Amino acid sequence: MKLKLSKPIAFIDLETTGTNLATDRIVEIAIVRVSPDGVSTVKRKLINPLMPIPKGASDIHGITNEMVKDAPTFKQVANEVKQFIENSDLAGYNSNRFDIPMLVEEFLRAGMDFSVDGRKLLDVQRVFHLMEQRTLSAAYKFYCSKILEGAHGAEADASATFEILCAQVERYPEIGLTVEEICKFCGEDDVVDFARRFIKVDSIEVFNFGKHKGRPVEDVLKSEPQYYDWMMKGDFPMHTKQKLTEILNRSLLKKV
Repeated sequence: MKLKLSKPIAFIDLETTGTNLATDRIVEIAIVRVSPDGVSTVKRKLINPLMPIPKGASDIHGITNEMVKDAPTFKQVANEVKQFIENSDLAGYNSNRFDIPMLVEEFLRAGMDFSVDGRKLLDVQRVFHLMEQRTLSAAYKFYCSKILEGAHGAEADASATFEILCAQVERYPEIGLTVEEICKFCGEDDVVDFARRFIKVDSIEVFNFGKHKGRPVEDVLKSEPQYYDWMMKGDFPMHTKQKLTEILNRSLLKKV
């Protein structure tokens, strides 16, 4: 394996009831955890989402309500999942915009805090789109010369994503060999919350949507405190609300 790892990296793929971070739920999770010596360990679980799986979602990933009715809820497996990816960097395909944010939402709903501080978040799709611009199945065929059997199955997709990253490292020396180098190459925004409602500009949190886009969050909360209540009551992901509250509390402490 040419990819150089300074710590384990966990490739995560989720199948869900839909794509809304605030309202949809996980129905399958698969994690391929790769250690620095190249040894990989797989964890896969079906999850009872405690809500009906829409037919459109089942048509994509093949998971039905019948298949998950006796499966554990995410809350029941949350600690096991957290321990499995403890002290690991996190990776996946479109993972920075979907899989990791959705996973964090599920941890929060389960009453368990999950921090990504100190972890690198490597989105293999980002490398692919910068270099070739294709889908996951096409990426697998392009980089690995294989047909992705079982596409939209969480384990198959997570394993394929790891193989793709290894092939990308071989093909593109300019992206680097370490997770840190590849993340730097990808040039992701310095996000505050995973839904990207806030980003950092010159180390200051600013709004990334709506009428206050580009304005510092602290300034808006100071001049328009009702905006905080509006967001907390709105259909925003829990992680977004958590970060908004952290910014507000920090701002209030400055006044003391």
